[in-house]
Amino acid sequence: MLREAVFPLLLILVAWFGFDLLEEQRDTARLERDQARDERDGLREAARISAERLAARDEIDLQRTQELTHERNQNQLLRRAVDAGNQRLLVNATCPASATATSGASGVADAGSAELSPDARSDYFTLRDQLALSRQMILGLQDHVRRVCRR
Repeated sequence: MLREAVFPLLLILVAWFGFDLLEEQRDTARLERDQARDERDGLREAARISAERLAARDEIDLQRTQELTHERNQNQLLRRAVDAGNQRLLVNATCPASATATSGASGVADAGSAELSPDARSDYFTLRDQLALSRQMILGLQDHVRRVCRR
């Protein structure tokens, strides 16, 4: 009779340990699932933020590139107009009065406004292009800091 009573008790004890083990595994699986969900949500948020920043960067780049192209086109139009003689590059300059006062016909005729020499014109337009590029780069970096980095 003792054997008949021990066997069901032993069976119940084994079942209880089995269920306890299954319950621990279930809890561990739930915890891992919840951690995986949290990680997934974090990665999705990071991807969303990264996409927003990339879109903002691309928008800034497009805007500044278009403005730079416009400025360079305006510079090229001015260069062509100067080369064609339709427009002049005037220099804000004054000619000092000569030390000796001359009178009458021995003076030099007024030649008009001072103008850049042809060699200096090329340098002038190169400087204008470089200035436009530097300006757009600075404005683009400022926009990037304001619209992307400070978010």
